[in-house]
Amino acid sequence: MNSRIWLSSPHMGGNELKYIHEAFDTNWIAPLGPNVTGFEDDLKQFLNTQKEVGALASGTAAIHLGLILAGVTAGDEVICQSMTFSASANPILYQGATPVFIDSEPETWNMCPNHLEAAIKDRIAKGKKPKAIIPVHLYGMPAKIDEIVAIANKYEIAIIEDAAESLGSTYKGQNCGTFGEYAALSFNGNKIITTSGGGAIVCNDDEAKKKAIFLATQARDNAPHYQHSEIGYNYRMSNIVAGIGRGQMEVLEKHIGLRRDMNAFYKEIFKDVEAVTVFEEPNDDYFSNHWLSCITVDESKANFTREELRLALWEDNIESRPLWKPMHLQPIFEKYPYYGTNVCENLFNTGLCLPSGSNLTTQEKERIAQLIASFLA
Repeated sequence: MNSRIWLSSPHMGGNELKYIHEAFDTNWIAPLGPNVTGFEDDLKQFLNTQKEVGALASGTAAIHLGLILAGVTAGDEVICQSMTFSASANPILYQGATPVFIDSEPETWNMCPNHLEAAIKDRIAKGKKPKAIIPVHLYGMPAKIDEIVAIANKYEIAIIEDAAESLGSTYKGQNCGTFGEYAALSFNGNKIITTSGGGAIVCNDDEAKKKAIFLATQARDNAPHYQHSEIGYNYRMSNIVAGIGRGQMEVLEKHIGLRRDMNAFYKEIFKDVEAVTVFEEPNDDYFSNHWLSCITVDESKANFTREELRLALWEDNIESRPLWKPMHLQPIFEKYPYYGTNVCENLFNTGLCLPSGSNLTTQEKERIAQLIASFLA
């Protein structure tokens, strides 16, 4: 059998070990140290922001801390994009709050501003003004964030921006992860850069970052003994993991270029296939890192389905995957309010994520192209 071609595998740059060795040589093997501080500084510089960055154990931890800092408590409601990974929504339940899910719009596949405002108006009419909004930049594509921010400001609701998939993506030149009061970044093994596992919270100011780090390090009070006046969490990134991140930051721009090249690769493959649409930016305001390259299949124009293409790739040991199944269709979330029509459901039924790694070889790309050509023929 042919070797496995993964959807999105880790891609090391070469200098990660240098930072790890420095941590060992100086005995910084803890959830603090020069690599943690350096990684946070590197991220802040890359994001070109005055906001503050705190390195954490995961992107999920960042969303959870963002909810806490936004004042979300049991019984509150939080608006969340339906088409996303469950990590966007799970922390709402951690807080004992209620998720309210919003449909996508077809241009960016992200939170629809129209349904967002309709939901806010309806929740207020029901006596439940939402405490926060969690929009997502899906597959690296920036959401219609100007419109979402304007609505959030109008109703004075905090935004916790899920930028887990969109490091390096921009909207009108501004980096994803810098629009909300808080934002979450992810460095999971499949992301555009990885620390094996890890994430970061982006906060408006140093005071908010200090509070986030306090909560992320078990909320230990300033006392000579162990004293705790608040519930804390074990959410801080270690100095070893941050060393991987520092090495990865050196190749981030290169990885973005290679991921975007993969999107162009699929556009060339499908350029004459009317039934297939490759997901791309709606206009020049949007710059996507194309973390994953995705297609949709119009079955009314095709003699095949999304699933048949996925299985054909899998038979040749090439991994592809359906788009995220919307949260409001998930067993754990289906009882919660949902506002919209069936845009995200249709995307789930017709969409496919294709191998998008920045480390795919010429031979692997040829294999993908040949398999798809053979399938289409």
